Amino acid sequence: MKENTLTSSFYAYLTRLRWIKRWGLKRNAHEENVMEHSWEVSVIAHTLALIKNRYFNGQVDANAIATAALYHDITEVITGDLPTPIKYYSEEIRNAYKEIEKQAEMELLHLLPSEIREDFRPLICHEHLPEEHIKIIKAADKISAYLKCQAELKAGNLEFEIAAEHLALRIAESDQQEVAFFMRVFAPSCGLTLDGLMKTY
Repeated sequence: MKENTLTSSFYAYLTRLRWIKRWGLKRNAHEENVMEHSWEVSVIAHTLALIKNRYFNGQVDANAIATAALYHDITEVITGDLPTPIKYYSEEIRNAYKEIEKQAEMELLHLLPSEIREDFRPLICHEHLPEEHIKIIKAADKISAYLKCQAELKAGNLEFEIAAEHLALRIAESDQQEVAFFMRVFAPSCGLTLDGLMKTY
């Protein structure tokens, strides 16, 4: 196939992540889409990786982790965002959704030109990532969700109260030192107003 006749709708799909809303079963004071969530998870994952390397003798590739995190919810452009309470309601639903995700991964992967498909495989199919990378991305995903819950509670939306408690517990139970460091050093200021951040009163 000649290069000038090659076309792909891969990035057309990616741009539609901005229309996929998260937290669909809850009333939201501030709506969040999958595209902005993916960016937040990516920067948190990148920071976690750097913390792990600089403070806790880690040897992970922070840039590779950040890139993979950008794509961690890419299948939702096909599946939509299935709320966590439904996704994990039963083993049957969990297994069925995993199979749907795998099918969506393959659909997206095969939208890419064959010459770069293998470069994208670990980004789209995270089972091909190092386990340590996956663990950091999952931790970043939880932290992002926790910060979203805190923002909703600060806006007076008690719809997120139980989710916030559940996520706080899961984060506190983490054995990842970089997670505890992030929550101690970075998370508290996320609830400040702009004036509070700038220390202008």
